[in-house]
Amino acid sequence: MPSTDETSSGDHGTAGPVKQLAFVVYPGLTPLDIIGPLQVLSAVPRIDPSFEVVVAGEALDVLPTDAVVKLAPSHTFDDVPDPFGIVVPGGEGPILDAAGNRRLLDYVRASAETAEFVMSVCTGAIILAAAGLLRGRNATTHWAYADLVEGLGATYVRQRWVEEGKILTTAGVSAGIDGALHIASRLVGVDMARVIQLGIEYDPEPPFGPIDWAPDTLDALRPLWRGTWEEEVAKRPYLDGRPARS
Repeated sequence: MPSTDETSSGDHGTAGPVKQLAFVVYPGLTPLDIIGPLQVLSAVPRIDPSFEVVVAGEALDVLPTDAVVKLAPSHTFDDVPDPFGIVVPGGEGPILDAAGNRRLLDYVRASAETAEFVMSVCTGAIILAAAGLLRGRNATTHWAYADLVEGLGATYVRQRWVEEGKILTTAGVSAGIDGALHIASRLVGVDMARVIQLGIEYDPEPPFGPIDWAPDTLDALRPLWRGTWEEEVAKRPYLDGRPARS
């Protein structure tokens, strides 16, 4: 993969195998988790035709999301056995069920073995952690789910995105755009990634200013998203990744 210091002239050949960038879908994901980074990385094949962006699911069925709209994959997992890169979006409650989906976990785990990069968006980090990919690593995720990622062996870091080796985790929802722009810079160079950023006019100026990260504020709001760690693990024991006690 090119370094972040390299830039792209846009003159790329198409010789060699197509390099697929696979976005994983499952029932109940958050649309912006996939659509934000998908919009960014969908520009990559226009710059370098050796890349192809696909959306992979267990089957080609239309899937519900957590925001009314429905999504359908373009490919099945079997169609994309060895993606060049893989992006795993998150969601709210359904993400915890997805973390127990063996077919999904097996696909993510197998893809990660040969992929050049593995990226999660928001609570997609829970799927990476459940697949055993974050144990002993620093990672980020949506703040309301940080303890669940840590329970599966990661060390939570409150940053917009965290890169360790081939694995890039991003914080909640909109941070997936940041992560995808970073990946784009690795694939087609910083100059072209800046063009993509300009193309989508990604220049955040939130109307209410910066987020209040005070612990008391976060603790008070967490129940809007989920139950306590103990409640979630009692319903889904596979979320307890702590070593068994002798």
